[in-house]
Amino acid sequence: MKYCSECGNELLDKAEICPRCGCRVSPPQTASKSSSSNEDLDLITKIFLILGTIALGVFLIPLAWCIPMTVHAFECINENKPLSTGFKVCTLLFVSMIAGILMLCRKD
Repeated sequence: MKYCSECGNELLDKAEICPRCGCRVSPPQTASKSSSSNEDLDLITKIFLILGTIALGVFLIPLAWCIPMTVHAFECINENKPLSTGFKVCTLLFVSMIAGILMLCRKD
């Protein structure tokens, strides 16, 4: 579905001008929308990775894998590299359930 950016009217897919307000319809920008949602997911993922690492930091042994996993996830997210499904599941199990779920929802 397309919507007019001025009045919010629902438009046909091939519409070039909004019939309600007469404004020219810009082409849909699906790439930036998914990029924006990925950026939001990435930020929330980073926050929960840090919170999970801090929460498990009380126990010294789990901290030995939380810090490297968090650092690796940050590097991949910052460089826009894909994360493997196994790494995402291990993050879900061992660091932060929420961060792992968010990473599984991420479009790599």
